[in-house]
Amino acid sequence: MTDTPKASGRITPAGLMFLAVTSLGWGFNWPVTKHLVGVLPPLTLRGSTGVVGAALLALLAILRSQSLAVPREVWPRLIIAGLLNVTVWMVLMGLALLWLPAGEAALIAYTMPVWASILAWPILGERPTWLRVLALLLAFAGLAALMGGNGLAASRDKLPGILMVLGGAFGFALGAVLAKKLPIRLPPLSAAAWQIGIGCVPIVLVGLVIEQSDWSRLDQLDWALMFYSTVIQFCVAYVTWFAALARLPASVAAIGTMAVPVIGVVASAIALREPLGAGQLAALALTLAAVALATRG
Repeated sequence: MTDTPKASGRITPAGLMFLAVTSLGWGFNWPVTKHLVGVLPPLTLRGSTGVVGAALLALLAILRSQSLAVPREVWPRLIIAGLLNVTVWMVLMGLALLWLPAGEAALIAYTMPVWASILAWPILGERPTWLRVLALLLAFAGLAALMGGNGLAASRDKLPGILMVLGGAFGFALGAVLAKKLPIRLPPLSAAAWQIGIGCVPIVLVGLVIEQSDWSRLDQLDWALMFYSTVIQFCVAYVTWFAALARLPASVAAIGTMAVPVIGVVASAIALREPLGAGQLAALALTLAAVALATRG
């Protein structure tokens, strides 16, 4: 990723705009993915949409005259970012949806800001401010309200899914912080295409070996949702995430994505008829307040 902003330690309007687009794209993708894992196996689903998304991003980069060439010294950073931000996240979240409702998976996934804030201190020297600490407390109060509203219980049946989501959240947080410490100096579209491609090729290859997929089962709605998961999630939301990360402190970017589980829970309630009640509405208010505090620094 290009060093676009000198504002890597400050908050910029462009960074907040990119963060909002990312949150919407990823939030709506939770019920989309939950539906699709009932049609296709999780590794095949996540890997195939990612590989196609990476190819589309590469084509767009070429059309916009952005070089896909990668300097030798950038390859290690690119591989680490692809594995943490894409492979670990995509695999663990996709598998977790086999055990958890989309809303519960989304809210547990966004414990990610806690790990990012903790890691940003020793790795980046970003000492947490009182506003960010308060933002985290509000955000987790929102998560607690969601857990109560959904009747979340760490039963044996749900435990594998919960552990997978927490592992994916930690991996993504580490990737976000390392991206600030070891920036990938490539044009934005090229950086996104390479990271998603590197992250998803292993997923789709493993899926081809261990899973059986029946693509003939997909109807028109399924294909429309595949389009969303490929184009919006990857070609839009991942690009805006990398752009936001380049323009905001790592901990602020991570806390800002706390809007995603709220969007995911509300969208899942509407589309999949998952629970939506007083707990979810309280979480919406608490989480939006947390995002507002986080973006003030």
